[in-house]
Amino acid sequence: MFKLKNTDNRARRGEFITPHGTIQTPVFMNVGTLAAIKGAVSSMDLKDIGCQVELSNTYHLHLRPGDEVIKKLGGLHKFMNWDQPILTDSGGFQVFSLSKMRKIKEEGVYFNSHIDGRKIFMGPEESMQIQSNLASTIAMAFDECIENPSPRNYVLNSVDRTTRWLERCKNEMDKLNSQEDTINKKQMLFGINQGGVYEDIRIQHAKTISQFDLDGYAIGGLAVGETHEEMYRVIEAVEPFLPKDKPRYLMGVGMPSNILEAVSRGVDFFDCVLPARNGRHGHVFTSEGKINLFNAKFELDDRPIDEGCQCPACQNYTRAYIRHLFKAKEMLAMRLCVLHNLYFYNKLMEDIRIAIDENRFEEFKNEKLFQWNGKA
Repeated sequence: MFKLKNTDNRARRGEFITPHGTIQTPVFMNVGTLAAIKGAVSSMDLKDIGCQVELSNTYHLHLRPGDEVIKKLGGLHKFMNWDQPILTDSGGFQVFSLSKMRKIKEEGVYFNSHIDGRKIFMGPEESMQIQSNLASTIAMAFDECIENPSPRNYVLNSVDRTTRWLERCKNEMDKLNSQEDTINKKQMLFGINQGGVYEDIRIQHAKTISQFDLDGYAIGGLAVGETHEEMYRVIEAVEPFLPKDKPRYLMGVGMPSNILEAVSRGVDFFDCVLPARNGRHGHVFTSEGKINLFNAKFELDDRPIDEGCQCPACQNYTRAYIRHLFKAKEMLAMRLCVLHNLYFYNKLMEDIRIAIDENRFEEFKNEKLFQWNGKA
């Protein structure tokens, strides 16, 4: 499934073969929570801007339009007209983000819908069933995402429960993949490493879940309150204990500089809502760092967002025009900036892959960090 093509210190260059195509890694997954990228970006656009993997949300699609509806319409790939890999997260992050509207028990989590307040139950089996109905390429195991910092005893108990849930997820997926009416009978499963900022708990959990022989492994529960230095420390501690022949996925991270630092520590997969969310508010990434197009200094700026960029926005429009669109509240402004930011991220990952192929990743990383921040 996963072929390691080259390593440059701890940075890894690989290929991940899936039922919906081969993913070149390191890779950034473009987040389409409700089977669409916020900012009026279509699945056809995703191909134009170099997207390899689209990511959608189990919990949100379960609420609307309903995973049973999507199954009746042929699965998520057909529903959103995207023929390349899709990863669905498990709903586990909602355990964290809806903390005031849920109750965690051994069998699973009881939610109140953030839309209409109705009661919802989701456990490992339910999460796997929903993701099977969605027929995504990669399903994520159901886990509990822990707030940082959390008391050590709570973290220990939570991690043990996450391990028990993982076993239930694997058993349920094996069952679902064997059923006649399952759309994607080769659906893959990634497990999630938890443990807060406690290195010893993280390492033991990594050792435990590695025994499950899954298709890939994620490092979860980061970018939820800890510092960047703590996050990098946890990645460095955990990485040696995850299988070398399986992809590693750092969930929900992050800024371009975070990605470079994590790649240098052995991470292969990334996702984050940040590039699309920033774009919708006029914050765009450039080779010189991030800029805010609402600033008055761009009113007469006839340059593209980033000179040399090949994205649809930079090839056709100026900073001044896009700023005008934002000021006039025209939604084209959001669309152009989201397209640009996602192109920036996807191109960054392509350049990272080339740098690792050529054994010059550390040089590339330091050069980029200096360009963006004025320091490596």
